[in-house]
Amino acid sequence: MTALVPLVVMLPLLGAAVALTLGKYPQIQIAVSTMVLAVVAALSIALLIHVDSTGPVVVHVGGWDAPWGIVLVADRLAAIMLVVSSLMLLGVLLFAVGQGIADRDSNPPPVSIFHPTYLVLAAGVFDAFVAGDLFNLYVAFEMLLAASYVLLTLGGTGARIRAGVTYIVVSLMSSIIFVASIALIYGATGTVTIALVSERVRDLPPDVQLVLCLALLVGFSVKAALFPLSFWLPDSYPTAPAPVTAVFAGLLTKVGIYAIIRTDTVLFIDVPLQTPLLIVAAVTMIVGILGAVAQADIKRLLSFTLVSHIGYMVFGIAIGSEAATTSTIYYVVHHIVVQTALFLVAGLIERVGGSTSISRLGGLLSAAPIVAVLYFIGALNLGGIPPFSGFLGKVGLFRAGVESGTPLDFVVIGAGAATSLVTLYALARVWNMAFWRGRREVEGYSSSLLASLSENPEDDGRVSLKTVSPLMVSATAGLVVLTVALTVFAGPLFALADRAAVNIEDPSTYVRAVFPVEVP
Repeated sequence: MTALVPLVVMLPLLGAAVALTLGKYPQIQIAVSTMVLAVVAALSIALLIHVDSTGPVVVHVGGWDAPWGIVLVADRLAAIMLVVSSLMLLGVLLFAVGQGIADRDSNPPPVSIFHPTYLVLAAGVFDAFVAGDLFNLYVAFEMLLAASYVLLTLGGTGARIRAGVTYIVVSLMSSIIFVASIALIYGATGTVTIALVSERVRDLPPDVQLVLCLALLVGFSVKAALFPLSFWLPDSYPTAPAPVTAVFAGLLTKVGIYAIIRTDTVLFIDVPLQTPLLIVAAVTMIVGILGAVAQADIKRLLSFTLVSHIGYMVFGIAIGSEAATTSTIYYVVHHIVVQTALFLVAGLIERVGGSTSISRLGGLLSAAPIVAVLYFIGALNLGGIPPFSGFLGKVGLFRAGVESGTPLDFVVIGAGAATSLVTLYALARVWNMAFWRGRREVEGYSSSLLASLSENPEDDGRVSLKTVSPLMVSATAGLVVLTVALTVFAGPLFALADRAAVNIEDPSTYVRAVFPVEVP
């Protein structure tokens, strides 16, 4: 089973190389990309089953033992993230293929660079989850960020180039902070192997531990879009094509959250950051959802809700108990699936309605009933309506906060409850305007509320209807069905998350997996 860990990274890279050489044969490119991600999804499921039954899998690349060589570690948390991310990447790829089929008659085929770049992005995401040393984690981040630069600017429109510049500048700054943090940690501990850093960092003075921890958290917070480092996200994501936006929203921020979990539970377990993280969590929730309420554009609204719901995950990380970590893992999985599905639904709305602005949409309930159902289920889930997974995850987090029992915990619980209600309001307004309101009511419709909302600054006001292929709808429906499955199988999933949380809460499990005999 040890071969499965490097395979989940190597297969997408090899697939990217093959796809790049087949630029003149788009159909073969599609087959290669789809097959690679399907195989990785199957391998990830097999790896999760193995890890859950026997324990973490550790691979010393090239036969060089840690800390001298690169080490890959797949514990329950890493395996869970591999399964969810591979399924999401496969679903979004099928949507993108369907979009290419739908546009074939009116537009030239997608540029040949999409598939190899998409597979490089996938390899970076997978590598980030199994990286056992900080420098390899940095390489994984750079791999997925380099690919994301290309995907974000595909098409070369002015709006995408402007958004890409902002995204690149912010990402480069976070990368500089990250690599500087790695240098500081290496200087203080003499290693970048996560398991060894976890042991050696405890011998450092508390103020040095605090500085090193904060340096890492700042770099990861930019990638996770925590307030006040989330300013770049709402302007960058909505300009990209629907499949790209869905992947970015569903996965890239969660890679940052994953890195924060590792930092808080393995590397710097003795650094007292509960209070600052609770404050950041509450402010991220409130500021994000207030931004969402002010939006008329669906994609920008979803981008702001993405920011706000990152706050729930940080809330669970800040509490730090086993129950909180369990709920955080479940909520991360829920949010990856639901947010990805909703952005794909927004892509369908844009094509069948000609716009993503609620000021120009109407009558979609009768014009596209399947799209209406897909949006309705996703909106209820994201808004936290029982019995959906969004509700279950939030209840788990709130219960962990009550058990923690500090006054600040209750403040964050109040902020989380208010955020959930306002999220539901914002999504219900989209339903009312885009689906419930008749098409005839759109023309000449005036409202003081709509006039006060913020449109996408790159929106030219035109309505452009496009066809939707069955594959696009099927891929989106598949992800929506998966969101429902998170509710139906919530019991086993919470149990799996709890077993992952037990490992995380005891960092010695991670250390013993990498150094089964003795820590150097």
